Formats: sequence, structure tokens, C-alpha cells
Amino acid sequence: MKEIVAVIFGLGLIGNALLFVPQAMALWRKKSSEGVSLVTFGGFNILQALGIVHGLYQGDWSLVIGMTASLLTCGTVTGLTIVYRSKQQQREGRA
Repeated sequence: MKEIVAVIFGLGLIGNALLFVPQAMALWRKKSSEGVSLVTFGGFNILQALGIVHGLYQGDWSLVIGMTASLLTCGTVTGLTIVYRSKQQQREGRA
């Protein structure tokens, strides 16, 4: 039973990672970070990094893999937000 719960947990974490993909795609398509909270996504990144470290210490590979996938997808949202905000600030500085 413990193994079944671990597998379901791991799949849930992969599902969690996939939830960030639509936001990343919307950012990419619009080339704008309007409406995206950098504080929120930055906080998610910190929590996911802590989850990875915790998983490593506990030897919980479901947690490590799931949190790594989430960090990659959430990190993409965070990175795109930073890039588009920087470009917006540059445009505003030139105007």
C-alpha cells in the first residue's frame, strides 16, 4: 500500500508541474507578463527547491522528481516574467 501511495503522490506532483505549463505558454504567446505575480511564482520556486532538498534527505525520489519537474515549469514562468518585465522597463525607459 505504501508503494501505491508513493506512485500516486509522484503522479500528483507531475500533474502539479503540468499546471504551470499553460501560464508559461500564455506568457510566451503574449510576450507580456501582465497579471503575473512575480512574488507568488518566486515563492513557489523557493518551496519547490526546499521540497527537492527535503526529498533528497529523506530518500524520497517521487518527491525529488516531482518537485524538480515543478521547479522547471514554474521556473520557466518566473524566468519569462522577469524577461518580459525587463523588456517592458527598457521600452519605458526609451520613451
